[in-house]
Amino acid sequence: MGSQVNVQPSGHAFSIEEQETILEAALRQGVNLPYGCRNGACGACRGKVLSGEVRLGEHLPQALSEADQAQGYTLLCCAHAHGEVTIEVNELSAEGELPVKTLPCRVERIEKIHDVAILRLKLPATERLQFKAGQYIDILLKDGNKRSFSIANAPHDDAVIELHIRHQAGGNFSEFVFNQLKERDMMRFKGPLGAFYLREDSDKPILLLASGTGFAPIKGIVEHALHQGSKRPMVLYWGARTRADLYQLELAERWQAEHPELFRLVAVLSEARADDAWSGRSGFVHQAVLDDFTDLSAYQVYACGAPVMVESAHREFIGQRQLPEVEFFSDAFFLAKDMQNR
Repeated sequence: MGSQVNVQPSGHAFSIEEQETILEAALRQGVNLPYGCRNGACGACRGKVLSGEVRLGEHLPQALSEADQAQGYTLLCCAHAHGEVTIEVNELSAEGELPVKTLPCRVERIEKIHDVAILRLKLPATERLQFKAGQYIDILLKDGNKRSFSIANAPHDDAVIELHIRHQAGGNFSEFVFNQLKERDMMRFKGPLGAFYLREDSDKPILLLASGTGFAPIKGIVEHALHQGSKRPMVLYWGARTRADLYQLELAERWQAEHPELFRLVAVLSEARADDAWSGRSGFVHQAVLDDFTDLSAYQVYACGAPVMVESAHREFIGQRQLPEVEFFSDAFFLAKDMQNR
């Protein structure tokens, strides 16, 4: 026997079959709940259970802590409803909702900068991938596994898909990319996916927060906003360990030089080396934001990168700088090894 889920504050309701998660049932019936990884790793689909019984499936503790669960929160991508359930979650706008496709692609170019490989994947001449700035795709591997990577280009430049892949020693896929993958090789992917994308229905100034290759979706967001002629001011805080880890710093500096009235860059190093000759900011990137802003109540924040950075920013921007929780959008990057044995 199926169950019913009621959504607040929208008032929408939908049925859910016995084996479905709440998120699966919602998406099947056109209810646009937020999500990211869809496997209990990122926390983007967190919602609060107001009434009824929900059984939470396997997930990473970083995505939903025991304290969160004690307050009634659950992850909709791995939660099963029993009977009638009411949840509280902010739905996404249905306007512009995009189809998810599985497509082949050819590796058009591989560019290696420090320990990051920038892949440009060419789509078939008869296909385009419609996506929102900041979303991601799943690369489908021959062994049945998948790897998720953010789309680094803007939606208007949709003849190719650009991915930024950091080399992880011992990582099966990144080792393959750095040591075996060649231009003109074929791959398959599924997308677009995820609820991390630029909200274009707002006129609030934008604070962008990235660590490492979390710069990839931020790049897509910035390039899209500039291409659209957006007048919303943007400030990017990009954190890394050393100067070399800011692998496309010159590009971000060019945005600032060409659009000084719209875009500002703050680069932050946590472990600058002597030969970096670094004269910029140092420390943790989210702390740099806290040092610069006493009130974020008028901003939208887009944060992407290491989970500890995203979690700290979420907690402290809301708790200490008056950022409305509904204006914090994030995508936390987990390594493949973090997803094993689940």
